[in-house]
Amino acid sequence: MQETILITDDEIEIVDLLKDFLEIDGYKVRTAYNGKEALDVIASKKIDCILLDIMMPNIDGFTVCKEIRKISNVPILFLSAKQDDIDKIRGLNLGADDYIVKSATPGEIIARIKAVRRRFDVQQVKVNHSTNILDFGNLKIDMKAREVWKGDKQVSLTSREYDILELLAIHPKQVFTHEQLINKVWGEDYSDSHSVRVFIARIRDKIEDCPAHPEWIQTVWGVGYKFEGLRHDQ
Repeated sequence: MQETILITDDEIEIVDLLKDFLEIDGYKVRTAYNGKEALDVIASKKIDCILLDIMMPNIDGFTVCKEIRKISNVPILFLSAKQDDIDKIRGLNLGADDYIVKSATPGEIIARIKAVRRRFDVQQVKVNHSTNILDFGNLKIDMKAREVWKGDKQVSLTSREYDILELLAIHPKQVFTHEQLINKVWGEDYSDSHSVRVFIARIRDKIEDCPAHPEWIQTVWGVGYKFEGLRHDQ
């Protein structure tokens, strides 16, 4: 099935150039020239991936990303003329999947889109519906029973601890920011990011052989956390 990419940038030349390259590569392309137009397109059309400029009139890219993440986990790649880490970290904290500097060639941008899309597809885990078990070898998660097993011993987790672990394990290698974990586990009205650190520490104490050097839940410094593990049931 043909995938649809939304390009949002107020520079018409960049939009036209990327549109041409993406269409040649087989993508369907929709365009928007400011944040409001982008949100209107997303609300009315099926979009598989978004290229999003940061500095735009009307509504900036950071705000657009934040609004999108309230309703969708569609892959978002920021396009920016800026190379500073501050903007990159801010974009990733808001839920973006990648950050590309505009000096990149169209070929590199397309390659980064494909890489993000591949990761996204892998993250849509096809759970074994007969058992609902995520099997990582020495660690198993029974989603139907909401039970976690380390080897042959059941791990006692609170409901919140289980919710966090299941979310991370269903999306192996995907980085979740503190904000994303709060929104998905606690809800958008909750804002205490310190709680995330506390719960991650508790989970590590229960599932890791050495919590100070975790095997399963890795910290991505300045961004958030990700689950490292190879499924044995796929």
